[in-house]
Amino acid sequence: MPMTLAEKILARASGRVSVEPEEIVVANVDVALSHENADLVRKSFAEIGAAHVWDPSKIVIILDHRVPAESERTAETHKAIREFVAAQDIRNFYDVGRGGICHQVLAERGHVLPGMVVVGTDSHTTTHGAFGAFATGIGATEMAGVWTTGKLWFKVPATLRVEVEGSLGPWISAKDLILYVIGKLGSDGADYRAVEFDGPAIRNMSVASRMVLANLSMEMGAKVAFTPVDAAVLRYLSVRSGRDIVDSADYHADEGAKYEAVIRIDASVELNEPRIACPHSVDNVRPISELAGLPVNQAVLGSCTNGRLEDFEIAARILVGRTVHPRTRLIVIPASQEIYLEAMELGYIKAMVQAGAMVNPPGCGPCVGVHQGILAAGEICISTTNRNFIGRMGSKDSKVYLASPAVVAASAIAGCIAHPQVVVEEALACSA
Repeated sequence: MPMTLAEKILARASGRVSVEPEEIVVANVDVALSHENADLVRKSFAEIGAAHVWDPSKIVIILDHRVPAESERTAETHKAIREFVAAQDIRNFYDVGRGGICHQVLAERGHVLPGMVVVGTDSHTTTHGAFGAFATGIGATEMAGVWTTGKLWFKVPATLRVEVEGSLGPWISAKDLILYVIGKLGSDGADYRAVEFDGPAIRNMSVASRMVLANLSMEMGAKVAFTPVDAAVLRYLSVRSGRDIVDSADYHADEGAKYEAVIRIDASVELNEPRIACPHSVDNVRPISELAGLPVNQAVLGSCTNGRLEDFEIAARILVGRTVHPRTRLIVIPASQEIYLEAMELGYIKAMVQAGAMVNPPGCGPCVGVHQGILAAGEICISTTNRNFIGRMGSKDSKVYLASPAVVAASAIAGCIAHPQVVVEEALACSA
């Protein structure tokens, strides 16, 4: 029976010949990811009474949400995790200053491969569908069960297929495309569904851009999301994992697979300008022309969604030789130490600092509203992060707009939401 990619992976992981949507399966887990909430998992694991985790080589723990520790409480959490990691001989541990944001590091360090079942105690674990993995977020109690048995039950999801024709125009990025899709389908438009992205516009994207699509898909309710496993992805994974990974039918949906729905988008026609998600929902998406001129107090470039080298390249191109507006703070956060170093070597960091940006260490700080850029009441932020809920980045009376790296950089220069083309042409429309 022809199967979608989600069905094929769950069938393999559960020892089945085939599976269908709505069936319940118990699957073997290939990678179990946690960050600071590993401390909650540790406590649940202790309550279970198991002496040792099922396989320490398959557990990856990366400190990233509150790094470096911003409080004594966080410092104690970090200490408890370090002690647990040592006691359980978990060697895939990335401490402060040794990794970065978990979803970047997991792929960057070769822990993810096509066909894997990856679970993480973070909702944006869907990111790893960009590498052909069935990757999804789970709770701390569920993860304690995984640490104990190496297995987890799943309801097989139905699959939506999103085919994107055409090409992305100037200043249009993967972030604009996924915001457009979320706005089109709604915050529950893919609720507990697998999503397969494909089409010429997708296959022409870099690996980093495909990660953006998979990452943000959970904001429309997706259980998992996939982009094509092609030569570009296989090259990336071969270099990162140190293995010679060759193409396989196991990494693709079968011809004739049954989809719940097929959504077709012509990017050349439908995406004629950048998109922005407005407060306080990721599906509240509007074209930039409807928001241009709105003053912003803070601009954030970073996160597991958009903190990669290509994001810094386009931002630096806009910022070089210009100065951040006096009313706006620009905060830059690389997604990993590796990206930080590469961005320095290529001059991107220098261009941003000279423009007036503050560069923070790799981590999630302002995205989750814990440190490195908290908003005060009444402040407005434009950010490349993934959520704009009430109080997400600080005060419940602040507002967060989500946009692409190019729009965030341009808005930092203009002091208001601005189209990048307007800024590079130096036809700024915002008053001081």
